[in-house]
Amino acid sequence: MQDTAIADPEAEVSGAQGAGLVRIVHGGGATAELSRATAGVPGDAQPGEGYGSALAVYDENQDGYDDLVVGAPHADVAGQADAGVVHVVYGGPDGLGSGQAARELVQGQGGGSIGASGAEAGDWFGHALAAGETAQGEPYLLIGVPGEDLGSVRDAGSVHYLRGSVDVAVHQDKPGVAGVVEPDDRFGYAVAATGHHLAIGAPGEAIGTEAFSGGTQVLSHTLSGHGIPTPLTGLDQDSAGVSGAAEPGDRFGAALAMAAYRPAGGTSADHSVIAVGVPGENIAGAEAAGRVVLLEVTASGAVSQRGELSQDVADVIGDSEAGDQFGQHLSLVNLAPHAPANAESVTVAVGVTGEDLAGIRDTGAVQVFSLAGAPGVTDRWIQAGRMGLPGPYGLREYVGSSLLATTGHLHIATPYGAAERHGVHALPWGNVLAGGSEAAVTWKPGEGGLPAERRAFGAVVR
Repeated sequence: MQDTAIADPEAEVSGAQGAGLVRIVHGGGATAELSRATAGVPGDAQPGEGYGSALAVYDENQDGYDDLVVGAPHADVAGQADAGVVHVVYGGPDGLGSGQAARELVQGQGGGSIGASGAEAGDWFGHALAAGETAQGEPYLLIGVPGEDLGSVRDAGSVHYLRGSVDVAVHQDKPGVAGVVEPDDRFGYAVAATGHHLAIGAPGEAIGTEAFSGGTQVLSHTLSGHGIPTPLTGLDQDSAGVSGAAEPGDRFGAALAMAAYRPAGGTSADHSVIAVGVPGENIAGAEAAGRVVLLEVTASGAVSQRGELSQDVADVIGDSEAGDQFGQHLSLVNLAPHAPANAESVTVAVGVTGEDLAGIRDTGAVQVFSLAGAPGVTDRWIQAGRMGLPGPYGLREYVGSSLLATTGHLHIATPYGAAERHGVHALPWGNVLAGGSEAAVTWKPGEGGLPAERRAFGAVVR
């Protein structure tokens, strides 16, 4: 397997509670640790920073080695609590950290939009990250700053987009971006991207008088005449062609996931599929049961709804229940990225973190869907004790709160609940989609060279 980064953003580091760290498990089995107490990493471990609360991987300097982007959104900067910092830790021939010196991104330092944005209390710079390579082969990085104040408007939110010499801010006061700057929009709370398109969630967006109904902005990497990624459309549940209705507390855009997609008859994977989580959606009287809206973005930038997922859709396993929060966490993958893609290869994993099983509260589960066919035909249900995920059920484990879908495995973590249950489990897709019985790959604190100390081991996996 390839190297895996496993974050424990609540870990104690050098006596600092909640400073956070990242465990690196190399494909050959060796392990390493990355934190602000690691040599070559800027700064010092401080209490409550949450180092590793967000992770992304790309080759920023194009040297052929993957680089790890680490968000510490609760780091204090110049006395400003929870302003946040982001690190790019470079890979090299001897692994992560053996390349060039780590790069620290801090608002108010350097040039571009990041340098022009002062670090302020509660910004949460680095709360969400997305990175990759454009269709033209340029590395890019998106940094969500959902607590950014714009003028006197509190927590309106913003995103920084970095690509080559481009370092620009995207927010709702920029030309072409949907919506208006309002308190608590939290624009940038979630971000996702492919080589063609970008998506930014604003789950606090008020739609009319419906507070925290939520919205999502879709853009392309091509810069507009105003120097930002070109806005394609802004969507909410009152938008034409989007199912449902804007209601208070829906939080449309609280989670986002994207994958490149080659449509039937197409010559390249120049479409994108976007999964939009709506975890606060009330369904059939069940408060915060949750749902997911699937969007498709064409090469020309047209955006339309591809479908919707919930446990209230015909023949889908389970029932929509209060507090399920279906769609609070998402991961989307194209299982055949180098072949002509079709709907069968695009698979979305949905966290149902509030699911109760056998009377156990909030033990959580994961539901998997293919874009091929009706949701009730393609869905697969994963809970403790199934498909390689160890049992039994555990109280408030919130299974589904940490997901990573790759072409080889579906990674499901158990970072919460009883300490002895903490672990990350990579389930082969043959188990998930075809009922196979291959053993899952499991990493647990205290095993395989990993230190036994843990607080929220696996809260983020990349």
